[in-house]
Amino acid sequence: MNRENLLFAVIGLLLGFIVGFMFASSMGQKAAQSQFANASQNLPADHPPLGAQNAQDPSAVREQVTASIEQARKEPQNFEAQVKAAELFYQIQRYDQSIEFLLKANQLKPTDYETVVTLGMVNLDAGHFDQAEKWYRVAIKMKSDDVRSLAGLAASTLQKGDAKAAEEAIAQLEKVDPSSQDLPQFKEKLASLKQGK
Repeated sequence: MNRENLLFAVIGLLLGFIVGFMFASSMGQKAAQSQFANASQNLPADHPPLGAQNAQDPSAVREQVTASIEQARKEPQNFEAQVKAAELFYQIQRYDQSIEFLLKANQLKPTDYETVVTLGMVNLDAGHFDQAEKWYRVAIKMKSDDVRSLAGLAASTLQKGDAKAAEEAIAQLEKVDPSSQDLPQFKEKLASLKQGK
C-alpha cells in the first residue's frame, strides 16, 4: 500500500466515524423528541413547551463565540481565554487558528501538559505531521507513559511516512499499553509502509 492509498484509507475511516456519529446523533435526537412529545401530552394546557428553555438561540451562541475570541485577542496574557478560543476554532475545524491560540497558551504556561498534547493533536488533524511529531515528543518528555501522546506520535510518524520513527513509537506504546486498541491498526499501517519502500 503506497502513501496515497494509506491516506485514502485514513480519510475513509474518518468519514466512517463521522457518518456513524451523525447517524447516532440523529437517532438520539429523534428519541429525545419522542420523549418530549409523550411527556408534553400529560402537562397542563398553559405549561410552556418542554425543551424550549434549554434551546439555544444560534445568534446568541455566535455572539458568545465571538466574545470568547475577542477576549483572547484583547487579553493575550489570559491563559484560559487562549485555550477557550483554540477550542472553539478546533470545533469548527479551523485548525490553524486553533494552533495560533494554543501556541500563545503554551508561551504563557510552557509546562501545561494538556496544552502540549493538544498542540500535537490539532497539528495532526491539520495534516502538519512534522509539527505534530514535535509536540508529541515534547509531551512524552513530560509524561513518558501517557498512552494518548504515544498513540499520537505513532499516528503522526506513520502519516508522514517515517517507518523507523513509527516503529519506535509503536514499540513504546506497546510497552506502556500492550492492550491498546490502536496497536493492530498501527502495526498493519507500519507493515504496509515498509512494503511500500
